[in-house]
Amino acid sequence: MPTNEEIELKTIQPTAELSSFVESFWMITNPTDKDRQIVILPDGRIDIIFSLTDKINFKTTLRGIDTEPQQASIPANSIFFAISFNLLAIEYVLPEKVYSIVNGGVNLPSAFWDITNKDLYDFKQFTEKVSRKMLSLIKPDIDNRKQELFELIYSSNGTLSVKELSEKVFWSSRQINRYFNQTIGISLKAYCNIFRFKSSLHHIKQGKLFPELNFTDQNHFIKEVKKMSGVTPKELSKNENSKFILLSALP
Repeated sequence: MPTNEEIELKTIQPTAELSSFVESFWMITNPTDKDRQIVILPDGRIDIIFSLTDKINFKTTLRGIDTEPQQASIPANSIFFAISFNLLAIEYVLPEKVYSIVNGGVNLPSAFWDITNKDLYDFKQFTEKVSRKMLSLIKPDIDNRKQELFELIYSSNGTLSVKELSEKVFWSSRQINRYFNQTIGISLKAYCNIFRFKSSLHHIKQGKLFPELNFTDQNHFIKEVKKMSGVTPKELSKNENSKFILLSALP
């Protein structure tokens, strides 16, 4: 999905075997000679990002959960291929703990998962290669209670309360919050708020500037959107210069 100034965005969905662990694969390229300023919005995902700049500078980064908007740039002459993970991947696929990198990231070793700069020229082949690698890494004996909890958060767009989620999965609120803080780095409620905001972006992009996902009222909706994006729903919907890259990528 091209945006202005020749920035290109593409996404590919995972296979059914990986869908519990991977939300999507995505690609951003900036073939121009100018850096592109963007804002990264909280979306409830953990990312592994493989980047190549000027055809020589290759690195791999694991990025944790974002709780606030982040100013960033897409460097000139750069390619980014990435994997966005669902929460279940934290314990069963990812090599590093993410609780300590909220609003940040860490560099991963060279040739992580056997990916090199040569793999960043064919997006489809990249997704197939990392998919095979991840399938070989998935740990057995998945906790069904955690899997059900995460699926409830996603299917409800983050609108269920901690109490409702706790009752549905027969897991105490206190234990769930301890798990979230020790594993993900934020509370369950904070995560649900992030996911509800992300789910609201579809409505905001369509110009629906009123709450549709269990916000208390209009003021609460505006306050949450400003907290997550730094701007009002109206300003976010305009997305001037396509700087809110997550909004630009939505269909």
